[in-house]
Amino acid sequence: MRHVGENGLWGLINNAGVLGVLAPTDWLTVDDYREPIEVNLFGLINVTLNMLPLVKKAQGRIINISSIGGRLAFFGGGYTTSKYAVEAFNDSLRLDMKAFGVHVSCIEPGLFQTPMSDPVKTAEKKLAVWKQLSPDIKQQYGEAYLERSLSKLKCTKSFVNPDLSLVVECMDHALTSLFPKTRYVAGKDAKTFWIPLSHMPAVLQDFLLLKQKVELANPKAV
Repeated sequence: MRHVGENGLWGLINNAGVLGVLAPTDWLTVDDYREPIEVNLFGLINVTLNMLPLVKKAQGRIINISSIGGRLAFFGGGYTTSKYAVEAFNDSLRLDMKAFGVHVSCIEPGLFQTPMSDPVKTAEKKLAVWKQLSPDIKQQYGEAYLERSLSKLKCTKSFVNPDLSLVVECMDHALTSLFPKTRYVAGKDAKTFWIPLSHMPAVLQDFLLLKQKVELANPKAV
């Protein structure tokens, strides 16, 4: 309060996030889900609730950074789970704050090159989880699955967008525009593929997403 005075706080941007482990659901434990949900969801909620009185006083803006992973769960783990929840929190907050003159926006970036999305670190985490799996799970998936899936992870670097200014421009518009948008989509991949796919029937989503999946060695070995 002493930093902003009686005018309150005009803008709050919730941008903290961690990726966690990206792996099939049956590889994971509750603890694997806990870290991304704690940071990406509860961290965002905690900051928002603490700053909300100041933002209401200023009739300001709240910008929540979600992800295309909040529209399509194209890999297992806590990241997409947390981002789906962020979308729900954002929508309920937006409705609740209308009466106070506070505008709430959500930014949904595509795949961008950041330290969080480092494919080498992501592959290392997946390999570490594999080493802890039961023999039954390893038999169902197979060593070839592991090698191909790790290879695909390391190849994603060529598909990510290095221009983070696209996300910053969305933040700037949401904070300063006379007419901020409810939702912003950042990145060509998000605009041309991920977001359109999120509006399609689930059977078509599954077909396109499963085409990118690595085939299991023996899924009937259960």
